[in-house]
Amino acid sequence: MALKIKAVERLLKFDKESTGKYRYVMKPEMYSSLNQNKVIKEAALRSGVNQGVMKACWDAAGEVIKAWATEGHSVALPGLGNMRFGLRSKSVENVNDVKASLITSRRIIFIPSVDLKDELAKTAVQITCYDRNGELVKRVTTDAGEVEDPEGDETGESDGKTDGSNENQNQNENGSNQNQNPEPETVNPEPGNGGGGGTEDGTDES
Repeated sequence: MALKIKAVERLLKFDKESTGKYRYVMKPEMYSSLNQNKVIKEAALRSGVNQGVMKACWDAAGEVIKAWATEGHSVALPGLGNMRFGLRSKSVENVNDVKASLITSRRIIFIPSVDLKDELAKTAVQITCYDRNGELVKRVTTDAGEVEDPEGDETGESDGKTDGSNENQNQNENGSNQNQNPEPETVNPEPGNGGGGGTEDGTDES
């Protein structure tokens, strides 16, 4: 079993005057989305539990997780990790200026378990490369790699950030993010199987 990645050669430019440069941009190849019924059926087969009973348990667990998470709890997801809510907000100096409108967005934060991260880290990665004409030019396979912690630590607590996550360090005084490097503009359509936007170093930006 391997995670499939495609690297597509795309013309990227980083300002209006630039003629652009070709870079191989990588993006995961996503499989078809599994619907709830298929997951319940497979779980019932693996556990030996009647499918109707499994569906009732699935629905009940979902309701419990939703209720507790919206009450502010960090809720365990069996075999996966923990889920909790967070937010992004602006900061102010004066306590009299604190108000609900400072909250710019509410977030759902997932903290993967150690076992899940270890499983992902040891999963092989297969990269298929396509040139600018959509022709397959190379395949690369790797055995293991590091897994990024989305929150920066195991507890998911931040280092003083307002939303409980490690945000972009380019942050102005009122807490909003201002990226110093604008997202590159793609000047030609993507060949081959398609892919997402990228940065100059060829990494996926999503």
